[in-house]
This record gives sequence, C-alpha cells and structure tokens, in this order.
Amino acid sequence: MNLIKPLIAITLTMASLSALAQWQWIDKDGRKIFSDRGPGPDVPEKNILKRPAGIKPAGSPLGAETPTTSAPAQEALPALPKDAGVDKALDVKKKQAEAAEAAKKKTEEGRIAKAKADNCKLARQAKSTLDSGVRISRTNTSGEREFLDDAARAAEAQRIQGVIDADCK
Repeated sequence: MNLIKPLIAITLTMASLSALAQWQWIDKDGRKIFSDRGPGPDVPEKNILKRPAGIKPAGSPLGAETPTTSAPAQEALPALPKDAGVDKALDVKKKQAEAAEAAKKKTEEGRIAKAKADNCKLARQAKSTLDSGVRISRTNTSGEREFLDDAARAAEAQRIQGVIDADCK
C-alpha cells in the first residue's frame, strides 16, 4: 500500500515531462501555433516563441551548443507542412457551416410541417362545412354576394379534398 502513492507520483511526473517538449511560434497569418513538432523552414527565427529544452536556435554561437546534442535533435523533428494550421481551422469552419445549414434546414422543415398542419385543419373545416349542406356564399369580383350552386359546390369539394390529400398525411 505504501508503494502506490510514490508509484503514482513517478508516473505523473514522467507524463508531465512530455508536455515540456512543446514548440510555439507565430505563423504567416499571425496566429499562434502550439505543437510537439518544430515549425517548417518557412517560419523565420524571430517568430519562434518557445522551444523544447535542449534545442538551441539555428543562429546561436558554436560554443553555446554541442554538435552531438543539437544536430540529432533537429533531425529527429520532422518539419510541418506549410498549411498544417490552416487545415484545422478550415475543418472547424466547414463543420460550423454544416451545423448551421442543418439547423436552417431543420427550422425550414418545421415551418413547412406547421404550415401543412394548419392547411389540413382549415381544409377539414371547409369540407365539414360543405358536407353539412348549409348554403355557402362568396363575394365575386364586383363585390356582390353569390351562392354556390351544386356544380360549384362539387368543384369546391374536389379542390378541398385535393388539399386534404396533399397536406393531411
């Protein structure tokens, strides 16, 4: 039991050492980039803000570093592609645009469904009025009141039935 706490402490210490090997630089668009790999050759030395311990700047004096320690460290780090940060940002923007489009489509479908439900309700009410046999009147283009005859009533019933068939599913 007494060995568990020191073992956990050692494990956490070893895991946190990998976090120290981080690069930080400013890309050509002015964004800060954080990575465990070094920047590409197109990034100027002045834009590199942070390096992992043990890696010296390329222009440092020869006495400040030993060739055996810095050369393998520089070779071991693969260079990043030019647009590595741009792809992630582009993917995020694409996902946001797709989410916005899906939300817009869902809202539009909800609006259409509500309109169809309203049309269905109104059509069923009109059909029940027509089926009741009550005299129905309309106002014509000259503003006069007209009553529907049997032919007009049948045509109106057929039109209303078409609306019910289309919107009441």
